[in-house]
Parts: sequence; structure tokens; C-alpha cells
Amino acid sequence: MEVRTSAIDGVLVFVPTPHRDDRGFFTRTFDTAIGTEHGVDLGALAQDSQSRSRAGTIRGMHGRRGAGEAKLVRVAHGAVHDVLVDARPQSPTFGVVASFRLDDVDHHHLYVPAGLLHGFQAISDADVCYRIDRPHAPGEDLGVAHDDPDLAIVWPVEVTAISERDRSAGSWKDLVETL
Repeated sequence: MEVRTSAIDGVLVFVPTPHRDDRGFFTRTFDTAIGTEHGVDLGALAQDSQSRSRAGTIRGMHGRRGAGEAKLVRVAHGAVHDVLVDARPQSPTFGVVASFRLDDVDHHHLYVPAGLLHGFQAISDADVCYRIDRPHAPGEDLGVAHDDPDLAIVWPVEVTAISERDRSAGSWKDLVETL
């Protein structure tokens, strides 16, 4: 399994080597030893979640206050345009936006450190799996609008669905003032 760095400090892309044959494929979805070599410790993995989204759906941009949450994100079926924003004021990459294609062909996994905003748009119908290092604490939820002009995120396809919560999320500027 190869591990690549990204434009945001601490974000890693895990690139497995799927073994394909006429039956389909087999791939390792995570290797704790390799993660540990690269500073990834998801601890007891307090939560393992999955979402299913129709093509064009946007989920995000979400984050957590306080200790935040680290997560490992992968796509079990379909493809997504995954977006991260560094919301850690002391980070050398604070405010940097980075995007990644995650799909069920290349099987890349994205390690997202605590303190980042995360969101994605389903390019096709897609199932996204998350391994999260701490239990969900609804009182710590925060969000920024997917179409915030200061972030200028480019979404690859027409938006077909978005939750009311995400549609009414605040601005990046307002979030920065509270950090």
C-alpha cells in the first residue's frame, strides 16, 4: 500500500493495490501497521459509518469544534469528488482547499486529520464509508456553505440534492471569526 501526502498538512491518501481477476477484485481497505508508520492512529475507531448518495448530491462542508474528529474515508461503490478545507488556525495550510477523486476503481482512501472541514459530491450513485476516531457529539457540529465564495469550491456536476442543514450553513468568514 502506497501512502501519498497532499496539499493540506497531515492529509494522507492511502493507495492500495487491488488484486483483480475474472471473479472481481480483492483489496485491503486499511493496514494499521502502515497507518502507524505515517502517524495515523485511529485508536479504537469509535464509529464506522456509511452514507449512500444519488448522483449530484452534496454532503458538506462539515466539521467539529473542540477536539474535532479524525477519519478515514473511502468509497465502497461509485465515485465522489471529495473536498477538504483546513480549518486549523495554527496549521501552515490553514484555509487551503484540496479535492480528491475517490471511487470503487482505484480504491484510494483519504485520511482526514481532526480540525478539517469535509464534504463531497456524488459523481455517480455512491456509497461512502467513514471510520471515525471518536463518538459523534452533535453540539460540536459546524458547517460552511458548499458554495461559499471565499472557498470557491468547484463542484464537478450539477447539484441535484442537498440537505436543508447544508443549504443554510454559514460562511467561511464567519467560521474563521469563531475559531
